[in-house]
Amino acid sequence: MSILVVGSVALDTVETPNGKVVDSLGGSATYFSVAASFFPSTIRFVGAVGDDFPKEHIDFLKNRGINLDGLDQIRGGKTFRWGGSYIDDLNSAQTHFTELNVFGHFAPKLPNSYRDTPYVFLANINPELQLEVLKQVRQSKLVVCDTMNLWIDISKPALMETLKQVDILIINDSEAKQLTQESNLIRAGRQILTYGPSRVIIKKGEHGALSLTESEFFALPAYPLASVSDPTGAGDSFAGAFMGHLASTDQPDNEEAIRQAIGYGTIVASFNVGDFSLNRLRNLTIFEIEERYEQLRKMVNF
Repeated sequence: MSILVVGSVALDTVETPNGKVVDSLGGSATYFSVAASFFPSTIRFVGAVGDDFPKEHIDFLKNRGINLDGLDQIRGGKTFRWGGSYIDDLNSAQTHFTELNVFGHFAPKLPNSYRDTPYVFLANINPELQLEVLKQVRQSKLVVCDTMNLWIDISKPALMETLKQVDILIINDSEAKQLTQESNLIRAGRQILTYGPSRVIIKKGEHGALSLTESEFFALPAYPLASVSDPTGAGDSFAGAFMGHLASTDQPDNEEAIRQAIGYGTIVASFNVGDFSLNRLRNLTIFEIEERYEQLRKMVNF
């Protein structure tokens, strides 16, 4: 099965207690695509970069089997850059600078070959752009979206319109509370279901994830880690592995398949935070993923 992802491509400067990287490969669509590429699905990528974007990054994505027909490299433009640190709290980034550059004028246009993609992921871009993407999609089995606190603050009407048209919302715990004005995550999740999605998955960082529908509830802890190098992209890699596995089963309405997909999302995210940028995912194998997945299954079996 094929997966469409529309989101950001970035060059990140990140500092944590374990070190610092400058202009490292990042962006929501990038983390998602690489995580999804571990599963037998075709990834169709839509994003924008400047002509300063290193060729080695393009080669890396192509070598992962990711289709870059939708990647727009803008001549004379500069790639989106973000800088931040996780010094006091590894669950929360402090932003030092944001340079939107070509991403500030990003207007996603799907190649014709992308428009019938059955699985669609709208990364945490402006919800007005998410709506534009949905207008271009002709047929889909499953539409999943992410969002962030900025869009809840400044573009909530468009976000609410997007939520009417998606099947699953993936959101973190603080954003779920912000979106619903509920202090309790269960109440927040149930409230989000009234906005349109048939399922909401709430990411809780080191505390795992919750999945709610009108009739089902599922909670999974995070894989326990002794150390974390860089949390950047953990949520996007979770979403990528989640959709990668689910698309490979082609059972978007099957509760067991969805729970397994949440497990794979949890595992790939746990590897992602083990090094800066996408460095750990570069040499990760499906054998390691399956091994840790089975360890997690044994941990929660009682």
